[in-house]
Amino acid sequence: QAAAPLHPVAVQCQEAQVVVTVHRDLFGTGRLVRAADLTLGLASCLPVVQSAAESTVTFVAGLHECGSTLQITPDSLIYKTSLSYKPTPSGNPVIVRTNAAVVPIECHYPRKSNVSSKAVQPTWAPFHSTLAVEEKMVFSLRLMNDDWSTERLSNGFQLGESLHLQADVSSRGHVPLRLFVDDCIATLSPDRNSSPQYALIDLNGCLVDGRSDDTTSAFISPRPRQETLRFMVDAFKFAADARNLIYITCHLKVSPADQAPNPLNKACSFNTASSLWVPLEGTGDICSCCETGSCLWYG
Repeated sequence: QAAAPLHPVAVQCQEAQVVVTVHRDLFGTGRLVRAADLTLGLASCLPVVQSAAESTVTFVAGLHECGSTLQITPDSLIYKTSLSYKPTPSGNPVIVRTNAAVVPIECHYPRKSNVSSKAVQPTWAPFHSTLAVEEKMVFSLRLMNDDWSTERLSNGFQLGESLHLQADVSSRGHVPLRLFVDDCIATLSPDRNSSPQYALIDLNGCLVDGRSDDTTSAFISPRPRQETLRFMVDAFKFAADARNLIYITCHLKVSPADQAPNPLNKACSFNTASSLWVPLEGTGDICSCCETGSCLWYG
């Protein structure tokens, strides 16, 4: 509804901002208030447009701007702010001719609907599906037995054996996802920043342990499913240290399954026969940074 003397404040709740139009005849008396005396929100934002012809001023602010507050209910997101009128003192400090005023403003958005200014494409992920991923995604990293059928009951190994490691992500109601292991660090304490340490996987998915001499460490192809990633690492211990307990800490992440692997989302093993890095999926060039040591992506 347009701002008019009978309805002096009009509010438009848009996708990412609120537009407040104020008729300067704020009290319906025919006496126009000064535009400079009107502000929006706790941050006292000033109007961005003034129309002398229509005697209106307009505020435009992002939903999180001007000191607005957010209230979350089971069904709605409610952004709250207020329009303030604080009259400047008149020429005679003994009297006042108008009162200050505060007009509360609220914008309500349904939590379970999809809001987008773009046309919905077949591959577009609805907001509520994305929200479900954020709330219910569960990552795991397990030692498996030699045929990958069940979790290994013992975490003890002899040098010369191989560790079978399986990373998984599970969530309900999500868009299809592909799991990656960004890095894995071996240490002698639970603190992954402690010293000494040894990188098994580094550079956003390069199994650098496979680059060492006489090792068979590699990602296992094919994946049983996109949400699972398996890899083998030859057993080892830290030199010149009597302790035989090693901690392995890995950083797991996902990307949309329909997104092609790239230098930041990849699983690359070193093929000793060809002396080349080979990706589990995607084109060979995404693994070139495993050799150069700088995995930046400009795609």
